[in-house]
Amino acid sequence: MFFLQVDEEISLKLLEKRDAQLLFQLTEHSRDHLRNWLGWVDYSRTLKDTKTFIKLANQKYADSTDLVTMIWYRGIPAGSLALYDIKWNNYSANIGYWLGKDFEGKGIMVRSCGAMVDYSFGTLSLNRLELKAALANKRSRSVAERLGFKQEGELRQAEWLYDHFVDVAVYGMLAEDWAFSKT
Repeated sequence: MFFLQVDEEISLKLLEKRDAQLLFQLTEHSRDHLRNWLGWVDYSRTLKDTKTFIKLANQKYADSTDLVTMIWYRGIPAGSLALYDIKWNNYSANIGYWLGKDFEGKGIMVRSCGAMVDYSFGTLSLNRLELKAALANKRSRSVAERLGFKQEGELRQAEWLYDHFVDVAVYGMLAEDWAFSKT
């Protein structure tokens, strides 16, 4: 079971079946807010949908391809942070995240992602992390930039959000960049 203490306020814990109700409530409470940037929100309409997602995430964790965590802030579920599409042969993975609407502006995601980047390069010995965010999603892009991810390009109309395409910024971080930024 994965658990990572980020600091005195934040911890990351592998999603479990028993977290389904809490994750669903957080999603439901922030649905309109999340829907602006995340295409999966309309596919998570019921508690059963959330349970199915957690089951799939746990299978991918067992297969060593994904690590989906719940972000806990002061003992309350605040969002999710994941390493996904882990490619062990390339020592790389993607990182994705979201926060409930009531938890933004507290530095939670920067601290959480910083700890996950440390874990990825230190414990997992990955060499590259990639992060994608809609060009217009200033908050998500700000997390990447504050952590020192480098924008490597833009993908035109790369994601379909309900009724329109959005352009996506692609960010990358190398283990050597992270090690240098910590000195």
